[in-house]
Amino acid sequence: MKSRNIFDNISPLDHRYSLRTEKYQQYQKYLSEEAKIKYQIKVEVALVKVLAEYEICSKQVAEEIEKKSSAINAQEVYEEEKKTKHNIRALVNCIQRRISPEARPFVHFTATSFDIVNTANMLRYKEISQEVLIPTLKKLEKVLMDIALREKNTVQVGRTHGQHAVPVTFGFTMAEYVSRLGNRIKKIQENTLALRGKISGAVGAYNASSLFFSDPQEFEKKVLAELGLEAGIHSTQIVEAEYITDYIHSLISCFSVLANFSDDMRHLQRSEIGETGEYFSEDQVGSSTMPHKRNPINYENVKSMWKQFMPRMITVYQDQISEHQRDLTNSASERFLPEVIVGLLLSTNRLLRVSKKMAVDYKNIEENFAQNKDFIVAEPLYILLASCGHPDAHEVVRKLTLRAEEENKTLRELINSVEELQPYLDKFTVKQKDLLVNPEKYTGIAAKKTEDVVNYWRQELALK
Repeated sequence: MKSRNIFDNISPLDHRYSLRTEKYQQYQKYLSEEAKIKYQIKVEVALVKVLAEYEICSKQVAEEIEKKSSAINAQEVYEEEKKTKHNIRALVNCIQRRISPEARPFVHFTATSFDIVNTANMLRYKEISQEVLIPTLKKLEKVLMDIALREKNTVQVGRTHGQHAVPVTFGFTMAEYVSRLGNRIKKIQENTLALRGKISGAVGAYNASSLFFSDPQEFEKKVLAELGLEAGIHSTQIVEAEYITDYIHSLISCFSVLANFSDDMRHLQRSEIGETGEYFSEDQVGSSTMPHKRNPINYENVKSMWKQFMPRMITVYQDQISEHQRDLTNSASERFLPEVIVGLLLSTNRLLRVSKKMAVDYKNIEENFAQNKDFIVAEPLYILLASCGHPDAHEVVRKLTLRAEEENKTLRELINSVEELQPYLDKFTVKQKDLLVNPEKYTGIAAKKTEDVVNYWRQELALK
């Protein structure tokens, strides 16, 4: 098969986003077409090993098949498929061509194509999740935890509906994503472990294997155990679709959390906010025409990648539908599933790089908070007045805020000028009065909650 320069490829995953070769080569090990063939061979080898256990064939036959099939590559299988017009039959022919006549009958013995295809896919998705994806997500989680704890006391104005709200801390802001990402990592772990294989034949009823085994389900169990998998509760020609549906859903849902985080950080980098920023290298260019620009390209890229991969979940849901014991309407669409994993990995690694160098502008955070600090006291004032028995505290404070705007005064200045409020204000404790003078102290338990969230997910995910 003709080799290509990466820039001759069509998918941006294979040129633009594969330039960090050390990462891309890691993905290739599990998700390339070459890798898929290797995983299918693993299933064929596991099958014949268990056949030897049952003395259907000799141990020497199993060893020969394992040894000789290891040299088969995707190019060889694809060349054979030009003749067979069937990918797994092509693989079987390639294996049989390399082994002795005595061993040939036992390749693919009692199996159907999707015993091999489904099981191989489940295995490679399980392994890349456990060996690459989940560890990478945990690295990002740890970086977010570090930022959250570092900034747990950094007072930041809260924002709801795009408007300034009551104070939080920047650490508390980051703790939201520590928790949401932690939750998604846990769900990916669960759905990875739930992936299932099958060795149950053409319609899932063990027709062929029941000719040779009194308990064909036990035979299936042993073959899958060779691969570290379990069998689905029921299968037709294919494994129940919900295993892979749940797995991909957890990936897309995780991608959504990364996109939301990126959106928040991108907005905090806006010129008029400027509370955080991406690291900007000395030679980096933000605009082809505006030399001063420093664009949030990494956060924007993650959001854009999510927009590409999130809608693919609809196709995964559609792939749950298969007529009777199977049709081919999921055959082509499922070939694109590895791209979802690669997209999520690329974005996770991107955020890992940028988050390690996140810049926090404390001056801007303080100045943004100061813009409306005089009105922030409206909430504690109304609640404290109500707690002291004022019959219509919310309305009184609402009118005071309007008056403050009209007279260009602070809400705190007006409070003491309203006689009817004095009996209630006299009941306030020193600490409560201090909140009205120093609204930056009105952060609730933001710092403690940040610590609690980090500690919870550190323990839940067994992070050091």
